[in-house]
Amino acid sequence: MTRRYPSLPDAKPDEDEETTNTETPLFRRHETQLTLRQISFYLSDEIGPPLAYTDLLNTLRTAGENDMILLHLNTPGGNFDTGLQIINNISASKAHVITVLEARAYSMGAMIFLAGHELIVHDNCQLMFHNYSSSIIGKGNEQHAQVLAIGKWFEKTMSRICHPFLTREEIDSILRGE
Repeated sequence: MTRRYPSLPDAKPDEDEETTNTETPLFRRHETQLTLRQISFYLSDEIGPPLAYTDLLNTLRTAGENDMILLHLNTPGGNFDTGLQIINNISASKAHVITVLEARAYSMGAMIFLAGHELIVHDNCQLMFHNYSSSIIGKGNEQHAQVLAIGKWFEKTMSRICHPFLTREEIDSILRGE
């Protein structure tokens, strides 16, 4: 910005120079109004099949930068695949996702809690982490291969989601079932 200073008292203004002293401000204020949506979801039961969470998943995917999504958690955990889908959608969301621990978040519920962009914990709440549970059918060699593959996958997933909230030592302890 250009600022005009008054002429010195002895100086005579040029014929082309303006004779008025107009000072422009050093700053100007500009305001833009934005629409902010605040959307709340309550995960207050066992995490079930993915189809039950279509509204939540779609909202996470379509929300904009000016939206805020709150996930209120009080869950014993549940379906690992559904939980991962929720976590991946939180990660991909343009909205600011706040996870709110309202009582307990066990197992997959704890991992969903840690996936939030901002975490809120009320008093007297609990988080619980543990190694995965599953049931496998098939021939012995196929079961063995599945256990190895799932174990590696779970370890990577848990490390990616839970660290740095949990230390590497705490994650290793959980993976050992301690």
